[in-house]
Amino acid sequence: MDMDLAKLDREIINNEAYDLLAEKWYEAQDDPIALLRNQHKLEMPWILEEIRRNIGFRAEILDIGCGAGFLSNDLALAGHKVTGIDLSTSSLKVAESRDRTHSVKYIQGDAYHVPFPSRSFDVVASMDMLEHVSDPQQVIAEASRVLRPGGLFFFNTFNKNPLAWLVVIKGMEWFVKNTPPQYHVYSLFLEPNKLRLWMEDFGLETVAVRGIRPVFVQKPMLELIRTGIVPKNFQFTFTKSTMIAYTGFAKKMREH
Repeated sequence: MDMDLAKLDREIINNEAYDLLAEKWYEAQDDPIALLRNQHKLEMPWILEEIRRNIGFRAEILDIGCGAGFLSNDLALAGHKVTGIDLSTSSLKVAESRDRTHSVKYIQGDAYHVPFPSRSFDVVASMDMLEHVSDPQQVIAEASRVLRPGGLFFFNTFNKNPLAWLVVIKGMEWFVKNTPPQYHVYSLFLEPNKLRLWMEDFGLETVAVRGIRPVFVQKPMLELIRTGIVPKNFQFTFTKSTMIAYTGFAKKMREH
């Protein structure tokens, strides 16, 4: 199940799959991106509430690996000042076209070398992104660098164990149409404890971690298995178990 990480050499993994999506980011149901859209619907209210509780109603936010702007555009709609960076120019064009506030600043940028000065943002998000990079520690280091003291770092990624491999990798390959080869790479999955220790290395203290997974007993799941198409009402849920995937946030307590 593992790949040789030395061969990955600080790459962004499978970026080309996202680069080719274009408007499918928001419209396709016969593609794994539909699952990401539905997962985002669950996460978004929680993210907004934690930002409000810890920062306020108007935060300066950086979305690293913003893709087509699911998170960035919703944050802007809620009144925040948002910047999104991504390597994919086609995804950024879609993100900009879907920004109803016309306020998000979209920039082509490298997650390993974020093009902003230190202490520039109140919040940094790296959602569904750490499992696509061969050097997540460098992404975390950059997130911490550009965060102000007391700022928040939001993340979402996959745990590393046989269950996560079965559900995330094989489940998509077996049941979701148009899943690209090696859409996810098992060797890049991250145990929560390892991620927590890395964040501590860069001055980030974990505040909350929540498990997240599909609702297994739901009619849309049966429809997905039968047709390979993700129903629009397919649901995800938060859970105490982080065995499959997890989301959370940390607070910047010190410089590293």
